[in-house]
Amino acid sequence: MKVLKFGGTSVANASNIKQVKKIVADTATSQQLVVVSALGGVTDLILNCLELAAKKDPDFKSVLAEIEERHVTTVKALFPLTQQSSVLGTVKSNLNELETLVEGAFLIGEKTSRLSDKVVSYGELLSSFIIATYFKTEGLSAGLKNGRELIFTDDQFGKANVDFKTTNTACETYFKGSDDLITIIPGFVSSSLSGDATTLGRGGSDYTAAILAAALNVEELQIWTDVSGLYTANPRLVKQAKSVPHISYEEAMELSHFGAKVIYPPTIQPVLSKGIPIRIKNTFDADQEGTYITKNKNGQGKTVRGISHVGGISLLSLEGPGMVGVPGISKRFFETLSLEQISVVLITQASSEHSICVGIADSDVESAIKAINTVFEFEITSKKVHPVVVEGDLAIIALVGDNMKSHQGLSGKMFSTLGRNNVNIRAIAQGASERNISAVIKKEDVKKALNALHETFFEENTKQLNLFVMGVGNVGGRFLAQINQQRKYLKKELQLNIRVIGIANSRKMRFEEEGIALENWQSALEEGTPTNMEGFLKKIKTFNYRNSIFVDNTASESVAATYAEYLKNNIAVVTCNKIACSSTYDNYLHLKALSRQYSAPFLFETNVGAGLPIIDTLKHLIASGDKVHKIQAVLSGSLNFVFNTFNDQTTFHDVVKAAQEEGYTEPDPRIDLGGVDVMRKILILARESGYALDSKDIENDHFLPAESLNASTVDLFFETLKEYESDFQALYKNTASKNCRLKYVAQFQEGKAKVGLQEIPQGHDFYNLEGSDNIVLFYTQRYPKQPLIVKGAGAGAEVTASGIFADIIRIGNF
Repeated sequence: MKVLKFGGTSVANASNIKQVKKIVADTATSQQLVVVSALGGVTDLILNCLELAAKKDPDFKSVLAEIEERHVTTVKALFPLTQQSSVLGTVKSNLNELETLVEGAFLIGEKTSRLSDKVVSYGELLSSFIIATYFKTEGLSAGLKNGRELIFTDDQFGKANVDFKTTNTACETYFKGSDDLITIIPGFVSSSLSGDATTLGRGGSDYTAAILAAALNVEELQIWTDVSGLYTANPRLVKQAKSVPHISYEEAMELSHFGAKVIYPPTIQPVLSKGIPIRIKNTFDADQEGTYITKNKNGQGKTVRGISHVGGISLLSLEGPGMVGVPGISKRFFETLSLEQISVVLITQASSEHSICVGIADSDVESAIKAINTVFEFEITSKKVHPVVVEGDLAIIALVGDNMKSHQGLSGKMFSTLGRNNVNIRAIAQGASERNISAVIKKEDVKKALNALHETFFEENTKQLNLFVMGVGNVGGRFLAQINQQRKYLKKELQLNIRVIGIANSRKMRFEEEGIALENWQSALEEGTPTNMEGFLKKIKTFNYRNSIFVDNTASESVAATYAEYLKNNIAVVTCNKIACSSTYDNYLHLKALSRQYSAPFLFETNVGAGLPIIDTLKHLIASGDKVHKIQAVLSGSLNFVFNTFNDQTTFHDVVKAAQEEGYTEPDPRIDLGGVDVMRKILILARESGYALDSKDIENDHFLPAESLNASTVDLFFETLKEYESDFQALYKNTASKNCRLKYVAQFQEGKAKVGLQEIPQGHDFYNLEGSDNIVLFYTQRYPKQPLIVKGAGAGAEVTASGIFADIIRIGNF
């Protein structure tokens, strides 16, 4: 046997009721009790109607008409025309009774708790009748049983206390003799032992279901609502909140007490002693597992299971010098609140006994002030106690979890998070069980506090990227500086938490499990271990962090040769090293394939144009169906810098040396000046355009003397430049005499590529290219005559580092 409870939203209209019928029919393999609430919003309408009538406001009649319209519309949508008459007859008969009671309140100009209980019960009585009749019409073996004949209470109207002994006996007796497979029962309603109509309080339909489940010792209690279980936080306020699949009774009670409205707090109590599991399900997404509530099986699982809040709270404080060391003050204070039927939500008291502070509902404030000031009138008059002080417009937020008591520092983490987000805490409370930590804050800070705490305790919100950086020289050093500068921005604006776990240069490598402090990474690296390429990869594999990224800021062929191993281990690769992508075409395709196979991004935007979006633009052209016919480009920022700077007032040696020192060239400038770097770049662009090309297919028109190209060291290379200075000056003067400028141009067309120094006349797109700028002209199927142009700074450590950084962010946004 199971008990299924469907809330107001689940039975709000005919369409929803049909969905409820499907759920019940699909699961009715054994006897079921189906507890239903009033049609969504009807209880509020009835209460409003009674309130207007008690104030002698004739508008109560229009509310009555709305209530009738809701039920009549539902009946007409559920039943065929031939069956509507009898159903509507019973519905209108009940509505007439409701009207008579409300008119009585209108005539005498008041309402009582006894009358309210009787009046408000009609919502559930009407919905249960309509649903039971509909189920029968649809061929289900369904019966209707009035909850007043099963659940018995005292005479505490408005929120009656259940007489469990009488209730349990009544339930057992009835269901032993019931042959109905499905029994529909109105929630919320009950009756006193003397026969008066009572109710179980707002949210009492959940309580009804739990009482019946415990009385009959059922297999499972299911609460069907409009969300898929209990969430880590209110999903309406915290967008990243997720459903909690399994939670303990105690955790669920704490969350529901502090505002998790999926379940009514007293619901859990009756089933707790019987060990009956509760499952929270979504009526409108029935296939979702929802939340399963049982005895604590969390073990050593998550510490914080949820973050909840309850609004409409006021702090009530009683303080004064006459309270210190005086027995009975607390007793009188709480007894006074109890006699006024005021529920205390939170308690905090100073160890000096100088003050008592409690949290109560805003609606109870006036009666609490009056009652406490009356009881303590003598002490107030004699100045031993100050008049009660109230602070309103507050809310309580609470961290909840069974395992919180076994973990240190949670309170500090919670309060420091709130402090960093400028959330002022007005009061704090923590139970001895340490199952929850509660804080009172301003109600306007609730959303900010919940989101801040959720980010702190549920890291799924922020995507963490773990970087392992090889090469921390000119480019790598600036890259680390940029990450350090932008870290807070990325976490706040892009929800990216970037940690640098490992760094290495040619001599040493250093790893920190929680991330290297980038303010002093240089000193940390000096304390590292000798660099070993295999050891670097092995360490990354040992960490096994999600979103691991290997960043190559070197120009090393041996480093480039390791990319395949990284990709095979689901480690993304971001590189400014052009060697891998300009190696053999088969290797290029192999790396691309590994990237796809292991879902490990392989990004190399900075291979061409440093931080310019050249490759990214090309990828979008190809992905959108365009076809590249020709590429013309000045792709070496270093060579462009050299020939823009070199003139008859400088020496070629000094200009190249300056380019090397500024980071415009590779450590060995011959890679740039010999055309090798440009060859690699045009090769990569041709391949990214979809053409199968190898470096041997590229024609290279050298301008450097053979002696310079073949120098055994970089230092000897620079010496040869001095020897050939006159040749370089002659080249410059010849070009200047034609009113042209020297540019090192790369071109790809009809499957063939070439690179070389060219004299560019005035009027050409390349003529006014300044400094270290790059320019690329893409002639495509869509841009046949006027090319798509990408132009800008194409060399330098800072822009190259920013290009690498951009690739990291691309991975973060995948």
